[in-house]
Amino acid sequence: MQPSSEIINRFFRYVNIETTSDEHTTKSPTTEGQRNLGTLLADELRSIGLSHVRMDDYGYVYGTLPSNLNDETSVPSIGFIAHMDTSPDAPGSNIHPRIIQNYDGNDILLNEQKEIVMHVSDFPELTQYKGEDLIVTDGTTLLGADDKAGITEIVSAMEWLCKNPELKHGTVCVAFTPDEEIGRGADHFDVEGFGADWAYTVDGGARGELQFENFNAARARVSITGRSVHPGAAKGKMVNALLVGSDFINTLPEDETPAQTDGYQGFYHLVSMEGTVESATIDLIIRDHDAQRFSQRKERLQEIVTHISQLHPHAEIDITIEDQYRNMREKIEPVMHVVQIAERAMTDIGITPLIVPIRGGTDGAQLSFRHLPCPNLFAGGENFHGRFEYLPVTSLVKATETILQIIRRTATSHTKKNE
Repeated sequence: MQPSSEIINRFFRYVNIETTSDEHTTKSPTTEGQRNLGTLLADELRSIGLSHVRMDDYGYVYGTLPSNLNDETSVPSIGFIAHMDTSPDAPGSNIHPRIIQNYDGNDILLNEQKEIVMHVSDFPELTQYKGEDLIVTDGTTLLGADDKAGITEIVSAMEWLCKNPELKHGTVCVAFTPDEEIGRGADHFDVEGFGADWAYTVDGGARGELQFENFNAARARVSITGRSVHPGAAKGKMVNALLVGSDFINTLPEDETPAQTDGYQGFYHLVSMEGTVESATIDLIIRDHDAQRFSQRKERLQEIVTHISQLHPHAEIDITIEDQYRNMREKIEPVMHVVQIAERAMTDIGITPLIVPIRGGTDGAQLSFRHLPCPNLFAGGENFHGRFEYLPVTSLVKATETILQIIRRTATSHTKKNE
């Protein structure tokens, strides 16, 4: 393996490039910073020795490490995928990462000037990393480990393989996608050109996470048209769209929000509300692992709109619901060996696999429905999408080792099977 310092430097280089995605535009990639990172990654893949490296018009980056086996026909081609964008949920420019060496298990002062502290009482998972080195933010931005840690781990693994050809492997395909955080990461993915029999997204959280099921997902927008009248003469005339919207929000189940659910529990998540007396819009996302409950959640929103329309007959209320992705479990279960290989690879290097459902989605969810089975591996970070995001250095290294061990196991198991 490469020294951890080299892997850390690579990660720092990537997070210095702002790649926040933008859901308010239809171009791909949605922001120029993603294209800048893609150009850098394509150059790096070429320099370390990958072939067929390209960045397409949509900003996707692809590369291939050819097999070094004498007979590669019996060994599957496998892939590794990470996304280049960072979430628009928190600031993603001018990131200032630093390393806390030998973390002592106590609260972390991220920013003395602004008095920003990451409290163990708020994030108790911190204690399991006592004694390790942690990469943290300065408390004013996210870190970008989601998913630049995944990119770092894939590129570092490919570089190690190119420098150590004695490790026999089949064909390995890599890809880096734009705009995953806004649900578009697989929209223009070239599955056929990618060339893998199956793949892994390296986009999970804590060390050891291995995931092959995710939420069914949809987004909803409620549009409300009211009536604006001078407040001094508004009695019996004004229809305040914001108040109508508040009634809609207050009718949502209080115990079915992200802050009140975990595991396999679904939710409604209020993303934004904006407007004036005259008009307002409410954006939500709907999530559930179970397909039937997911369908019921969408129906429930329609029923709430009907109910609020009856309470406010002079307001115009419309809702549009758009499906985003489905639970990949139904596509992975027939090929569970792809999960088992990853599980055994982690065990080989001393990691306890944590097979848990994704309370979100990955590019792999959509790609699995396009005939590319694609479970999700841990990238190692914690507290994604926020100012308290952090990344244990050991997790960064162990994720890289996991990728290498999956490649090793895939080659040896299929070679032995065909001897």
